[in-house]
Amino acid sequence: MFGTLFGLATLAIALAGGVLSFGFARGFIRRRLRFVDAVYAPLTPWVAGGLALLIAAPFTMLPLVTGVTAAMIALGAWLGAKSGVKALRRGEVG
Repeated sequence: MFGTLFGLATLAIALAGGVLSFGFARGFIRRRLRFVDAVYAPLTPWVAGGLALLIAAPFTMLPLVTGVTAAMIALGAWLGAKSGVKALRRGEVG
């Protein structure tokens, strides 16, 4: 898979999508959802990851976006939401 330039571009898009979704989810929770009590529920990261997967799944019809890319975006959103909730618990307001 990584032997071609096409494979490397696919990997770069997957990694960039994961990093960007992490930052977006963490920032969104820290800025917009800091006054919402439901954000502290244990299902919040799962909901964020599931929504990210649902949004990214249709883009897998594009040539450079694969299922791995959608999974990386979902994982980034899941980790970002978890990190944002943890930052709110510690009192770090962005």
